[in-house]
Amino acid sequence: MKLSRLALAAVLLPLTSQAEEFSEPGDALKLPPLVITSGRVAEPLSKATAATSVFTREDIDRLQPSSITELLTRVPGVQVVQNGGRGSTASVLIRGTGNTQSLVLVDGQRIGSASDGGASLQYLSIEQIERVEVVRGSRSALYGSDAIGGVIQIFTRRGEQGLQPRLHLGAGSNNTWERSLGLAGGDQQTRFSLNTSLDETAGIDRTGPSFDSDADHDAYRNKALSFNLSHQLNEQLETGLSVLDQRGRSEFDNPFGRFDMATFQSFPQQPSSDFTLSAASGFVDAQLSDAWNSRLELGHSENRQQSQDKLSDEHNVFNTYRDSASWLNTLQLNDSHSLLLGADWYEDQLHSTTAFDQQSRWNQAAFIQHRFQGELFSTELGLRHDQNQQFGSQNSWNTAVTVPLADSAIDLIASYSEGFRAPTFNELYWPNDGNGYIGNPDLEPEHSRNYEVQLRGEHWDTRWSLAAYRNEVRDLISTELYDPINYIYRAVNLNTARLQGLELSLERNVLGWRASANASLLDPRDTESGHTLPRRARRTLSLDLDRQFGAFGVGATWQAINSSYDDVGNTRRIAGYGLLGLRGSWQASDEVTLDLKLSNALDKDYSRALYAYQRVNYAYQEEGRALLFGFTWTPNL
Repeated sequence: MKLSRLALAAVLLPLTSQAEEFSEPGDALKLPPLVITSGRVAEPLSKATAATSVFTREDIDRLQPSSITELLTRVPGVQVVQNGGRGSTASVLIRGTGNTQSLVLVDGQRIGSASDGGASLQYLSIEQIERVEVVRGSRSALYGSDAIGGVIQIFTRRGEQGLQPRLHLGAGSNNTWERSLGLAGGDQQTRFSLNTSLDETAGIDRTGPSFDSDADHDAYRNKALSFNLSHQLNEQLETGLSVLDQRGRSEFDNPFGRFDMATFQSFPQQPSSDFTLSAASGFVDAQLSDAWNSRLELGHSENRQQSQDKLSDEHNVFNTYRDSASWLNTLQLNDSHSLLLGADWYEDQLHSTTAFDQQSRWNQAAFIQHRFQGELFSTELGLRHDQNQQFGSQNSWNTAVTVPLADSAIDLIASYSEGFRAPTFNELYWPNDGNGYIGNPDLEPEHSRNYEVQLRGEHWDTRWSLAAYRNEVRDLISTELYDPINYIYRAVNLNTARLQGLELSLERNVLGWRASANASLLDPRDTESGHTLPRRARRTLSLDLDRQFGAFGVGATWQAINSSYDDVGNTRRIAGYGLLGLRGSWQASDEVTLDLKLSNALDKDYSRALYAYQRVNYAYQEEGRALLFGFTWTPNL
């Protein structure tokens, strides 16, 4: 959905009685019980039909994550695969689906690459973030392509009434430096927020033995700017804009080196990638009547990657430029029935040093969703029709039934939802350039059917949820030998997968400690071979404990990840691991906060991915024990 975070709540507040209590624009983003992404409406978390996790800015400050990907490891059913340290290539796997099979939005804008399909979450600065919502389960009936595993929506910082300046400085292990500066404020009619940050680290050596050129540390630099503005013209009309721009450089290792087809030799490299990740949107929101709200939003996003090598003239560019528009209408028919009617459009433009046969495509869609809210049960039924320039039309359904149990203390939710993923430009149009791979313009989209049952409630000051799901994914895009003489592989719709599992989430206060526990059991299986899908751990556990002692706060995180396999044949095993993190904070005054974080406190040697060099398996190295000290100044004006 192309909705700016600045006025999401204002668009949708008339839809729920709880939301009507908040009269100021954007208040929903500050309130943990309300979510937006699950149903494209502002609603209480307890009423969302999809399994949803929410992190507010308060959570981020308390947990002190260094990145979005580190924060996401706390979500049940979510696993992060990273190729060694901060700023390295990261894949986010929701309920066993692939990195390209989940939709990522920043302030409502798609940020995924049109060439490889991934969203570069590792490049998003945590200092720019106000809120993160993670929806688990297929949601293509609302969002279209890519939402097979779920939807991650990230909202950047916003303003409140008054004037709030902020300065943050951080220093830590591996020559890590963090600097951010922000100014936010506003009144009843106008809100604004302007933020900038610069993060740098010398990094670690991400790979083991290969070429001598890989023995150096891989540095990372990220500079970011975000700005948003909203203005309430009158009681019925609001307008605003939102901008995020992040750019920098990430060094990495290529253990295999640069392969010369003429000599069949590999040569050492010192590669790096210059990146730009940006999103901008503007909206007009009109309350046309007591029952009808209409909103129009235009957006533009860019995902630019330029890689180069210090030891050769190798140079590659993959730039995605995306324009988008969205029109959303919410109709409250009566106390029990409501309709959501909308239309989405976006167009991708790919500029690359690789000679793709096609460099652009558009997608247009219309959708409708009906909701019924009754005393004995509630229902949800939605349909979306996508028309794509490359693969034609696609229909997606979703439905859910909610039944209150035990005097409404427990909700039982049974749902069915569909998802699909359009093939990427790499999969469709990659040319025969001698690298042993060729695209296939006849590919069909991947499809999924997700069946799910949830139980959730609140008892004895404990918020809990239990979900059991089965996601059947067909037409998975893989490769097969296309030219056996020249060993050229081609993209094809080949595999099917069965993803099923259980998720448990608990939150409560225990003897003064704030406790949060999330556990997941997953069976991600290729139904053709019976093998476990690569890099998916079957069992994961995350536990956070925090307590405040006056001006002092302390906390700890324990994460346990089961072993997995790095290859489709299940021959290369990635060992499981457990990580302990410690943190503390001191509110030295009303204006000054000091933070201290110890990551990987037990100095665990672990890896999330492997690589094979000269027929020997090596691990991408993750950061060992690391200390980070932070200083935050929020002067009162």
